Amino acid sequence: MSSPPREIRRVRHEIKRRQLIVDKISTITPKMLRITLAGPELEGFTSLGFDDHVKLFFPTAAPPADPSARPPMRDYTPRYDAVSGKLHVDFAIHDAGPATDWAIKARVGDRLDIAGPRGSAIIPLEFDWHLLIGDETGLPAIGRRLEELPAGSRALVIAEVEDGAEEQKFVSEAELSVHWVHRHATPAGTSDGLLAALRTVKFPPGDYFAWAATESNVARAVRRVLIDERGANREWVKAAGYWKRGAEAVHERIED
Repeated sequence: MSSPPREIRRVRHEIKRRQLIVDKISTITPKMLRITLAGPELEGFTSLGFDDHVKLFFPTAAPPADPSARPPMRDYTPRYDAVSGKLHVDFAIHDAGPATDWAIKARVGDRLDIAGPRGSAIIPLEFDWHLLIGDETGLPAIGRRLEELPAGSRALVIAEVEDGAEEQKFVSEAELSVHWVHRHATPAGTSDGLLAALRTVKFPPGDYFAWAATESNVARAVRRVLIDERGANREWVKAAGYWKRGAEAVHERIED
């Protein structure tokens, strides 16, 4: 029996740890790097949802005092190219941390372990249009979704970045409208520009699925504005905190 066309389908995957090699490093914007990973252990890699995440294990310069301690880990959006057999991971370069430190020092030939994704949430395409909201941390998933939307689809993106230099060029067969919000010197996660744009941008007609990934408190506010002020169907709103001010390694679902 098939699932209703507008039901999110969840698929679990076998978790496997893979050791990969840095194959290529590209600059998307001044503060966004794309690191391409390759290696025979990518065989069988599966990622069915555009907002899947894999866990990256970052090597440390010195051995830990506790041999059983795990290395620093962070969650990232995978963009797997099955034709080339390579995995692309985009890194937003921000305050110092294990991910940023590794990314800016990475060189072709370096090794990196990954695990996952643990599962996929497959969001249906059968909507009149799609709303995608995010800051820099959400852009990789937004870009992947846009690449996967077929011709005849319609998408609206509201994205916050530091300034015009950080705007990205998205590739999509969908009819696409992108609204960029610049926070300039305001610290990430504190600007109300994203919410202001969400309140004022004209929505296309019809039913839509809304997806948002930002700082946790902002993502919570985005969900509330969508449901309370923009009349979104709460069942068709998926929001996540991809990071949280003052905390490390946060990745949380935002629900009522």
